Amino acid sequence: MKTIGLIGGMSWESSAEYYRLLNEQVKQRLGGLHSAECLMYSVDFEEIERFQSQGKWEEAGERLADVARSLEKGGAELIVLCTNTMHKVISSIEEAVSVPVLHIADATAKEIRANHLHTVGLLGTKYTMEQDFYKERIADSGIEVLIPEAAERDMINEIIFDELCLGKINESSKVKYQQAIQNLIDRGAQGIILGCTEIGLLIHDEDVEVPLFDTARIHVKAAVEKALDN
Repeated sequence: MKTIGLIGGMSWESSAEYYRLLNEQVKQRLGGLHSAECLMYSVDFEEIERFQSQGKWEEAGERLADVARSLEKGGAELIVLCTNTMHKVISSIEEAVSVPVLHIADATAKEIRANHLHTVGLLGTKYTMEQDFYKERIADSGIEVLIPEAAERDMINEIIFDELCLGKINESSKVKYQQAIQNLIDRGAQGIILGCTEIGLLIHDEDVEVPLFDTARIHVKAAVEKALDN
């Protein structure tokens, strides 16, 4: 089993899910008392969010590249960045280490293709929904990506940062997300990407009528497959 290096803390709420899911999937695959061989470096999200809001993406990339180097020095044989938004700076991380870095959008696109869908809706932070670094990665696989209207994007982003990243799960917010999802379905979305690793804490399969692509779960699945691939 290869040692997985996790870059976490963005937010720690979803990073805790990564750790749980990682160990559950290894146990399912190997049985018995097996658990994942992994390292996690959890950053201070306040610092990273400040870089985001100030548009200091280069500085953010340098910070996470340093984290990746630390994980590789600690024995990590592959790197998993436990967040969607910060894949905007994935190239800085890839250039900093010699081990593979598993891209969350690539794993998600593979899962969508396996379900034979060609049009999906995307929920995430405003950075993820509005900028091209994530959508184009999905689109490169021949998948059309729809995003909510501007007012809904503001609402989705606000709930992520003001509630989900703080561990607050509110039923009223679920209803708002469900409406945004239904609007995407009405526009032709055959499935929905939960393109922020916290959204899976709020929205579950039974909450919508089309397939959900929970990126945290998908990312973990890809990491476990890579770690157990001999």
